Order: sequence, then C-alpha cells, then structure tokens
Amino acid sequence: MIGRMFCHLPAFAFISGSLISAARADSWPVFRGDAQADGVAAGTLPAKLDVLWKRSFKNAAFTATAAIVDDVVYIGGLDGYFRALNLSDGSERWQFHSELGFEGPAAVRDGRVYIGDADGRIECLEATTGKRLWTYETDGEINAGANFYKSLVLLGSQDGTLYALAADTGKLAWKYTIDNMIQCSPTVVENRVFLAGCDGKLHIVNCDDGKSLAEVDIGDPTGTTPAVSDDCVYFGTQGGRFLAIDWRKAMEAWSHEPRRKSPIQSSAGIATAPTGQSRLVIFGGRDRRIHALDAANGKEAWDVATKQNVDSSPVIVGDRAFIGTGDGRLLALAVATGEQVWEYEAGGGFTASPAVAQGRLVIGNDDGTLYCFGTKGD
Repeated sequence: MIGRMFCHLPAFAFISGSLISAARADSWPVFRGDAQADGVAAGTLPAKLDVLWKRSFKNAAFTATAAIVDDVVYIGGLDGYFRALNLSDGSERWQFHSELGFEGPAAVRDGRVYIGDADGRIECLEATTGKRLWTYETDGEINAGANFYKSLVLLGSQDGTLYALAADTGKLAWKYTIDNMIQCSPTVVENRVFLAGCDGKLHIVNCDDGKSLAEVDIGDPTGTTPAVSDDCVYFGTQGGRFLAIDWRKAMEAWSHEPRRKSPIQSSAGIATAPTGQSRLVIFGGRDRRIHALDAANGKEAWDVATKQNVDSSPVIVGDRAFIGTGDGRLLALAVATGEQVWEYEAGGGFTASPAVAQGRLVIGNDDGTLYCFGTKGD
C-alpha cells in the first residue's frame, strides 16, 4: 500500500533550474531544458515578443520540441527530415533523412546530436554537418528524447526498453526493460534515472548499472516526462491524475484529480510564485485547461480554460509560463495567477513545446511551421 505524505520543500523557495550554470541561458539542449526536466529556462525573454522569422515545411508537422545549442536550432518533423537551422534567421545548415520521420525531440552535447526516429533507430549525428557517426537499432518506435549521464546517452523506445549507450561509440552499456512501452524522456537526478511508464509504474533506475532501485505503482499508464524538484517527481497520467512521488522514499506524496478527468499528456513545469511562497507545478490537460498546483500538497492554485486540448508542455521563464494549445495559440500566463499576459495565434495546433535560449523562443506546430519569437532589432 502506498503511503501519503507531503513533499519536502526547503524553508526558502527557489527554482531548481537556477542552480545550473549560467551558460545554459544560451542553450536548450534536451527536451525539458535540463537533466531534471523541470521545464525552467535559465535565460530570459523580452516583455513583448515579435515573430522574428517563421519557416514552413511541406508535410513536416512538428510534434517534437526543438533543441537550441550554439546558435543552431535542431528539430525533426513527420516529413522524414531532421534539420539544423540558424537561430538568427531560420536558414538551413543541413538536413538528415529518415523514411518514417521524427516524432521526438533531439538532445545535443559535445558537438553531437542524438535523435530517435519512428523506425526505432537511435542516430548520432555530427552537429556541424549532420554526418551520421553511429546508429543503434531498437525494436520499437521512438517518440521521446534522450538525456545524459556521465559518458552515456539514455533513450527509451516503445519496445519497452531504456538504452544506455556510450555517447561516443553507440556501444550498449546497459538496458532496462519494463512490461509496456516507454514514451517518456528519461529524467536524471544524481545517479538515478526516472521513467514514468505505460505499465502504470514509476521506475527509479541506477544510472551506473541499469539496476532497479525502486518501482512505485501509479495506477495508470503515462507517457509524460517526469519533472523533478528536490525530493519529488511530478507527472500526470492517462487516467487523469497528477502525482507527486517522493523519490527518496519511493512513495506517493500526494495526488490531484482535476474536476474533469481526462488524460494528461503535458509534462510539468515547476515554478516559484513571485511572492516567494510555495512552488507551483504547471501542466496542460485534455480537459482543455491549464492547471497550476501547489507543489507541496497538490492543492489547486489556479486553472485556465482553453478551447482545445493542451498536450504542449509549459516552459517557465521568470514569472511567466509559455505553453501552446491545440487550437493554435501560444500563450504566456502569469505564474502567480494564471492571468494571460500575451498571446499569438498561429492557426495550426501546438503539440510541441517551446524551447527558450538566447532571448528567443522557438516552437513548431502541426501545420509544419517553425516559429522564432524575440524582439525585433536584437
């Protein structure tokens, strides 16, 4: 039986993403911005955002979140192409083709790009040229992103296996298999990797040897990427519940069920209210709402109605949360209250999530258009 407790939060409030190197303000190297997948941007965005450039690609349909490293945007589409574009103007540097396309986000480190495709291949590409450096074959579609631990790249497949590969050679170091598909990106904290699985369990795995450290029954399948802050892991499920798991004790801290019980496919962003009070956990749902919960106890702080499902995952930039909606709107909400402070109507729906670096926000939509927002004249 799973016990119930409160998440341990320190007496002072801070955003976990602010503890990382200030250099990360210039990059967005993995799906949720950092290893712990908290969805917090280390950099800033201007108060008013303009469209600096946009590029449309026939049949592309972007479901993947972009990676941004060294002034380059890396993103794959359902048209079969993975592209590297200049952040400054959207011009293309190179492209790499895979017949079935790319649903998941890329991860970038040390001049290499790691991406899984819909055919189950993990590709390692040279960041400057797109040249293939190595390939690893899995037995299922890949629609999640990679993460890193020491010299390993970690990536899950719908064959139910998390693969830990040597980042330089692609040689298998270890693998960890569950009883159903893996659709989330792995989250890494200390020497642990967290997987929220379609088998209805949160898996906590030793990054050094791939051995299970704990499993927590979560009741429902999920494909959302767990967000970690201090001792708690936060994520929603297909059954419509949102959970906080104390990962050190491997037990449920609290759970929350929105009024309309609908699947949650949005990964959470973790923010601190400007008042310095409790952290807020912000996520979208298929109940057509954006929710903010108190991270300590799961009580609802606010929610905002939308016109369509919200599968996009929020990115926290200072006191604003940026998130896309299924009806093609990109919203900025005040973290403390949920008040809408900015909006852009793109037309095509957003499944992908924002990537934020160098004072710019990049996001693609289901119509195959990639947008870059910032301030004109910068």
